[in-house]
Order: sequence, then C-alpha cells, then structure tokens
Amino acid sequence: MSGRSACLFSVLLSLLLLQGSAFVEELDDSFMDTKGSDEIWLIEFYAPWCAFCKQLDPVWHQIGSELRSLGSMVQVGKTDATVNTGLAKEFRVRTYPAILMLKKDTKYNYPGPRTKEGIMDFASRIEGPLVRSLSSPQLFQHAMSHHNVMIVYVGATSELKGNFTSVAEELIAHTYFFSTTRNVLPKSVSLDYLPAIIVFKDGTYVIYDEESDGDLKAWINRERFPNFQHIDSYTLYAMGESGKLVLLAMVEERYLSDKSLRYKHLVERVAEEHKETYSRFFLFGFMAVGDYINGFVMGEVTAPSFLVVNLSNDGYYQPVGPVETERHLLDFLDGVLDSTIEMKGGNGFSQRVQRIIYEAKATLIPVFREAPLIGCFLAGFPLAIGAFFCFLCCRNRTTTDDEDEDTAALSATSVPQRKKIKDKKSD
Repeated sequence: MSGRSACLFSVLLSLLLLQGSAFVEELDDSFMDTKGSDEIWLIEFYAPWCAFCKQLDPVWHQIGSELRSLGSMVQVGKTDATVNTGLAKEFRVRTYPAILMLKKDTKYNYPGPRTKEGIMDFASRIEGPLVRSLSSPQLFQHAMSHHNVMIVYVGATSELKGNFTSVAEELIAHTYFFSTTRNVLPKSVSLDYLPAIIVFKDGTYVIYDEESDGDLKAWINRERFPNFQHIDSYTLYAMGESGKLVLLAMVEERYLSDKSLRYKHLVERVAEEHKETYSRFFLFGFMAVGDYINGFVMGEVTAPSFLVVNLSNDGYYQPVGPVETERHLLDFLDGVLDSTIEMKGGNGFSQRVQRIIYEAKATLIPVFREAPLIGCFLAGFPLAIGAFFCFLCCRNRTTTDDEDEDTAALSATSVPQRKKIKDKKSD
C-alpha cells in the first residue's frame, strides 16, 4: 500500500508540474523583438548548473499557475542565461537565479527572498498602478491591515505629488505607494498643512518635512522599514540604502534558546521604548546566524549575541562586555554613536584584500571537502595561468635582451666598416 501511495504521489506531482509548466514560457534571444508593447513579464534567468535555480524551479511553476488562476495580466517566463546571452545582457544579469519584471519598457529587479509569497507580492506591486488610490476609510483600514509600512500622499495634484510619483517609480520594487484625501485618514492623524506625505508604521506615523528631512527619496529609503523586524540577508542588504546603523540580535536559525529569546525581546523593547532617541540613527531586528553575516564580519558570529552593522562602509560593532540588561544595551548603542566603541571591518584596501581571501577560502574549503580533485583544480588553475603569464613575460624580456645584444654587436662591427669606406673616399 505504501508503495502504491508513493507511486500515486509521484504521478500527481508530475501532473502538477506539467500543468504549471503550461503557464511558464521558455524565452530566447528573440523575446525583446516579439513581445507586445503593453505586456507585463515576470522572468527568471537561470543556469543549468545552478543548484538554487533547481530549487526555485517548482516554485516558479507554481507562481505561473497561480498568477494565471488569479486572472493576473503578468506573463511568466524563464530563460537559460548561458544560452540566451543576448537577453541576459539586455537585462544585465550577473547572478543566478535572477528575477526581473518588465512592464512596458521599464525593468525592475526583484530584491527579496526567493519565496513564492515574496515573488507574488513583488509581481502584484509592479503589475498595479505606481500609486494606488484609497478612496474610503474602509479601503484605508484594509490596506493598513495588509501592510506593515504604508507610504501615503495626502492632497490634490501638486508639484510634490509629481515628485512622489517619480520616487514611486524608482522604489515600487521595494514597497507600496498610496494616495488619499484628508477625510479618509484616521481621526488620530493630525495635519497642519496639505499636501503632505506620511509613512504609517509601527502603530504610528511620520510626516515628511522637506526643510528638515531633505531629499524625498532619501527620506523614504530611511523610513520604509519597520523599526523592529525579522531580518534576512536580502532585507539587511536593502537597509544599506537607509543610511542607518542596524542593531541585530543574532539568534539560532531554527529553534531559539531561552537566551536568544531574551536577547530578541530586549532589542524589541529598546526599539519601542526608546524610539524617539534612537530611531533616527538605528534600525532594529533579529537575524539568524548564517553564511551572509559570517561573511560580513569575516569570521564566526556566535548565537545569541548582539551586533551593530554599518552597511554604508561594511563596518560592524560588538559589545566590549556582557549585555544582559536594557541599560547595558543602551550603553552599547551610546558607545557606537560617540565612537567610544571601536568599529571593526570596513572597506579600506587591507579589508578588501582580506575579504577576497576570506571569500576564496569560504568557496574552496567546502569544495575540497566534497571533491578534492575539483578543489585542487579550482585552486591551481589561477596559479597556473599566473605562472604561464610570468613565463611569457620572462621569455619576452629574454628575447628582447638577446635582440638588443645582437643589435649592439651589429652596430659595433658596422662602425669600422663605415670608417673604412670614408677613409677610402678621402684617398
């Protein structure tokens, strides 16, 4: 019976994948010439040897099937970037799998985790209008219940709204943008002037002030993250655009220990209770220890622990002593701000060299463990190329020296001959 069940499950899985594949089109280099001008495409660029691409493949077919069942206008495609190099060059693909959307002639890179929910949300943002209108209090409350962060323009058409729309076109891949009128807003929102731009998050709101907040895009990049959240590698990378430092409670990947839970709650409490003091300088969250953060510090980060990262210069800060209380954590943050705690890492020349060495070791060591011969080839091939070029340079120099000696010898023998000819003429 178990054998029959396994066989039946395998058949059903194959049928589901086959059904999903009907909604995912394989694209080639002719795509840009044949697509319609009003079509919206969600495209995966993959490589046959890429393990992450293989993991994403069943998810990609589920996305194609689900978007079709929802009546979405988004068409789903995928292409082998190692074969269709022209298309990959058109979209400036550098890594795999790369996920992009094409709406009319505008290209959008997907910046989030490779999950069905994340990609579907991305497709929904790009497919819809840049700025979504909220015409009633009910629609506003519905939007608030579905979004942790809302960026809202309030008022009639103005120069500020034109600027807001331009920023939305650049940042729509990251967050949603809305517009509404004053009477739609919750009664708790107080506005001294219109038009206005408001960010709703963390149960409160922040109003844009051009005089004190400066450039609108930079302000939205600072404010588009919740004050405290679960942070993955994609989110942490995106936080670099905020210009803020990020305080992280580093925890285990799956099952959090009691100490990890205490560290996480401590960061959350500081983020909430000391928002007025620190939110201008810090974002807060918790993150699982993994390859990304280990690569960032070029070492092993222990869990649980505290870490402040400066994504603008690849620097980081660690407490100099134990942090067990809220006061300890606040002293740590103050030490970061007043530079009494030394920053480690950075993007100086020596740090860049160390990072190259670290990344090379991190890449090669697992290969040596799993496949020593391949590891030896990968490590030895660049050395062999370097040695070959050194040999060519040395050989070229030796050849040049020999030619110079021959030229000198020829010149030495030709001078007396010219002298003899001259003497003969004088006779």
